[in-house]
Amino acid sequence: MEIVVQKYGGTSVTTHESRMKIAQNAIGLKTQGKSPVIVVSAIGRNGDPYATDTLINFFKSANENYSERNLDFMMNCGEMISAAVVANTIESMGHKAVALTGHQAGMTTDGHFGNANVLTVDSKKIIKWLENEAIVVVTGFQGMTADGELTTLGRGGSDTTAAVLGVELDASFIEIYTDVDGVMTADPRIVKEAQVLKTISYEECYQMAIDGAKVVDHKAIDIAKKGNKQLIIKNTFSDSVGTIIGREDGAAMDEHDRVVTAITSKNNITQILVYSSSDDSVARQLLNELESHKVSIDLINFFEDRKVFTVPTDKADDVVGILEKLRLKYKITSECSKVTVVGNKIHGVPGVMKRLVFALAKANIDILQSSDSYSTISCLIKSDQVQAALSSLHQEFGLNA
Repeated sequence: MEIVVQKYGGTSVTTHESRMKIAQNAIGLKTQGKSPVIVVSAIGRNGDPYATDTLINFFKSANENYSERNLDFMMNCGEMISAAVVANTIESMGHKAVALTGHQAGMTTDGHFGNANVLTVDSKKIIKWLENEAIVVVTGFQGMTADGELTTLGRGGSDTTAAVLGVELDASFIEIYTDVDGVMTADPRIVKEAQVLKTISYEECYQMAIDGAKVVDHKAIDIAKKGNKQLIIKNTFSDSVGTIIGREDGAAMDEHDRVVTAITSKNNITQILVYSSSDDSVARQLLNELESHKVSIDLINFFEDRKVFTVPTDKADDVVGILEKLRLKYKITSECSKVTVVGNKIHGVPGVMKRLVFALAKANIDILQSSDSYSTISCLIKSDQVQAALSSLHQEFGLNA
């Protein structure tokens, strides 16, 4: 049995026409002798009746001090509706189809409501339906604890579902369908010259995902990498060949000499500058308080007389409360964004930072803070300069063509 996993995002299941396209794709695989497993997100985006964000807003309108457990219970509804409608669409075209919840598909998670981790997968029920010639449609984004509590896997969790099932079922390939032609060198809504990448390594795409690109979830990339399964990103609404995400040395990967593969950005960031002495106990106190308040920090630069880091803007008030409690002197810089150049060949190549700094300076963009890793260089800038920064860097590193 040759199994293929296809995942479809919210925009891909919104209309009758798009659901017919999903059905045709699945039936096409079936007629080729393959066994399709379809993973679906909730229908549409915020404002659409059954979209996840719509359900969340409706739920929170009743009570701001809500239970995460009850919110997960509510959020499970969107994918169930989507799976049922897609399965019914397939059956309207004369092929057997069955809708399964994450639990029915065998996904057992921990009890971390809102961001659960998959612990085990029992695929026997999926295999049984496939052996009975059914096209299986699974709700993305959800699972169940061992004691029967409904959970969700975090934003982008439908990608995670597809990757987990693809690895567990030893699928021939895992396709992630969305509304863009693949992974691109930059956000095409910001950089009109952005190009579709034919291939990209797991590591590069993972960095893009955690630094702002929203084409595929970083957890799904990590799962696929560990399972040695390629992810193929495609557009539901076009015939583009898409992007293959795989090992850098894989046979399907392009050989190119570009130092930078892509550029991405993340908004809604606040910079925190804390003035402090060289006393290590101050840093320990601060870090302990941040951890206890579940504040994740980034772009960390600790010096003898000051500590500089960034936090998501929605956590800035929590940080201010901590700093006031510790009686620390501080400075807040809001409305910041993080711009990151990504490329596995950055490490050890002389002049990359110089080119980045000069390109931003030429565009009159001030760098508030920077950091680098094996495959990235990130700069903190003011949010109103993101478009100019991305365009300048995209051109500087030869990504326009």
